[in-house]
Amino acid sequence: MSFLSNSKLLRFKPSLHPFIPKPKPSSFPFSTSTATAQPLSEPDPPHPEPKRTVSTPDPKIKQGQQLHSIICRMMANRAWTTRLQNSIRSLVPTFDSSLVFHVLHSATSPDHALQFYRWVQRSGLFSHDSITTLKIIQILARYNKLNHARCILLQDAPKEVDEDMFVALIDGYGKGGIVQEAVKIFQKMKELGIQRTVKSYDTLFKVILRRGRYMMAKRYYNLMLREGVEPTRHTYNILLWGMFLSLRLDTAVRLYADMISRGILPDVVTYNTLINGYYRFKKVEEAENLFVEMKGKNIAPNVISYTSMVKGYVAVGQIDDALRIFEEMKGVGIKPNAVTFTTLLPGLCDTGKLAEAQNVLGEMVERYVAPKDNSVFMRLMTCQCKAGDLDAAAGVLKAMIRLSIPTEAAHYGVLIENFCEANVYDKAVKLLDKLIEKEIILRPQSSYEMEASAYNPMIKYLCDNGQTIKAETFFRQLMKKGVMDSDAFNNLIRGHSKEGNPDSALEILTIMGRRGVPRDADSYKLLIESYLRKGEPADAKTALDGMLESGHLPESSLYRSVMESLFEDGRVQTASRVMKSMVEKGVKENMDLVSKILEALLLRGHVEEAIGRIDLLMHSGCEPDFDRLLSILCEKDKTIAALKLLDYVLERDCVVSVSMYDKVLDALVAAGKTLNAYSILCKILEKRGATDWSSRDELIKSLNREGNTKQADVLSRMINGKMESPPKREGKKQATAAR
Repeated sequence: MSFLSNSKLLRFKPSLHPFIPKPKPSSFPFSTSTATAQPLSEPDPPHPEPKRTVSTPDPKIKQGQQLHSIICRMMANRAWTTRLQNSIRSLVPTFDSSLVFHVLHSATSPDHALQFYRWVQRSGLFSHDSITTLKIIQILARYNKLNHARCILLQDAPKEVDEDMFVALIDGYGKGGIVQEAVKIFQKMKELGIQRTVKSYDTLFKVILRRGRYMMAKRYYNLMLREGVEPTRHTYNILLWGMFLSLRLDTAVRLYADMISRGILPDVVTYNTLINGYYRFKKVEEAENLFVEMKGKNIAPNVISYTSMVKGYVAVGQIDDALRIFEEMKGVGIKPNAVTFTTLLPGLCDTGKLAEAQNVLGEMVERYVAPKDNSVFMRLMTCQCKAGDLDAAAGVLKAMIRLSIPTEAAHYGVLIENFCEANVYDKAVKLLDKLIEKEIILRPQSSYEMEASAYNPMIKYLCDNGQTIKAETFFRQLMKKGVMDSDAFNNLIRGHSKEGNPDSALEILTIMGRRGVPRDADSYKLLIESYLRKGEPADAKTALDGMLESGHLPESSLYRSVMESLFEDGRVQTASRVMKSMVEKGVKENMDLVSKILEALLLRGHVEEAIGRIDLLMHSGCEPDFDRLLSILCEKDKTIAALKLLDYVLERDCVVSVSMYDKVLDALVAAGKTLNAYSILCKILEKRGATDWSSRDELIKSLNREGNTKQADVLSRMINGKMESPPKREGKKQATAAR
């Protein structure tokens, strides 16, 4: 877009804009198109021209000012009861318009004002006039108590109701978004004989156009003309604003032409509305011409004019022109406001003009101009980070602090994330310290939340560098905001485990379990190893169980470490349970350690448990060394354990050496357990046939000496081959005894 030169300004005709058609002689300038447009988000319509305001009644004002303050304080601090009413009545000798007006105006709530208004009327203390009635309607409409305001206006109002009361109620319905009721009140004015002036029409236009009802506005505009009500400049300003809001460009053009044809000259509000409207349609040249025309007519552009130009140029991507207008604005002595800055800054960010953006930000800080929309700071900070200028990005955060703009966790998060990516961890940690200290994460009503890409690298760095406690403090604040990030949890577990704080790691694991957060196998492994280094094998076993419950399969070496630690700590049965879990999971390594655990169980008398473990091993295809186990039990005089183990071997037809039979029998006989020796020998003869045990005759003699002649006879006959097997009853009893 070319620069708007002075020569162009001199050539411009100040009468009617060249692209706007001349009005046709008709009192109904609108077309009959029925197309509809959705209401748009837009600021309030142009400010009205000076209108009649309700001034404080002159007489007796000063007399009532002290009393009204006391009455308002009484109503604010006490319930509205008969007692309070009597107190007010005793305080005030007479009520006049001035006092009632001041009480209504100063009441701390609309309910207090309404109670007072009705009370003085019903108690016969005061008859409301147009001034007090208008005041209460304005108060109720402002606080959206529209039914009360309607009742007062249409039922309880004094006879001298006027247009201002209806205007206040129409405006209240409009601000409440109830367009149809506003229209009904407007129509009611005619029924009641209230003259509808341009003031009423202007208020109605604002109400219906704010909701995008441009067709309704056209109908009422034509009705206004038919009733002989002459539109003013303010009327056209509202209509133009509404038509551009509803994206009705052609209608807006005809309205402007009609305005000129009636001899109504546009003012700065008119031009601002037109400029902003044309930029909605990306009509840059038309907006530029209007801007030049305005200056040519000696209508000085104001801050809204320049901001509209900046906004339009930014919208079409002409950022250089936006900067030029911005500088021109300052050159003529007009100070940019918050809207100007927040309009220009996003455009500078989008086009990569970050140096200029930094200068504009500096000007904002210097002039202490804080925008209402704080998202511009996040946008600028993000752009600076993407450009690699982290110091400038940090400067944006400092600018927010200097402007007293509440910083959020997300602002710190952007910087922390980018400092971590750049390996500038010292600056990231300093920002984190401020974040934790001021509890910025916990601030309510945050517009942005910190992303996982920001806090996870920071937590990992702290956990890898011996600062897990700080990382946990930080993450617990995030947890209060509902963050349940598995990566962060697992990093905390690893950090605590590496630093020798397994109890803290286990606490994190417990929290994860309660909240259903997935847990990593590596985290469990580090926790288990941490407990083992600390000499707490029982806790290591608990952590191992948690690992299995989470669906993770420990490595063979991890099983071995836990079993060895438990075994060395004398916790043989606990080690046995770990062994059972290992075998059930199909891990077939560590059989040398398994053999030691079985041996210890048998020697300690946990025979049934040991045999159960042996049975599990057999089903898993891992047969233990029975010869070794039987030999050790005999050497240690654990004859009952040896007997039960040998019985298991015979029942399962396991392979053991013949000499091991003899060794177990010799041990039983030497221990004087002749009946046990008899029972197991019978089973050996049944399962294996003849035996060369040298002490069998000695066993028969011992049985006879002890009075067990029947058993001695059975054994003798079996050995001599005269009996195939021992009697069934006795065999069952002996088998039971052996077990």
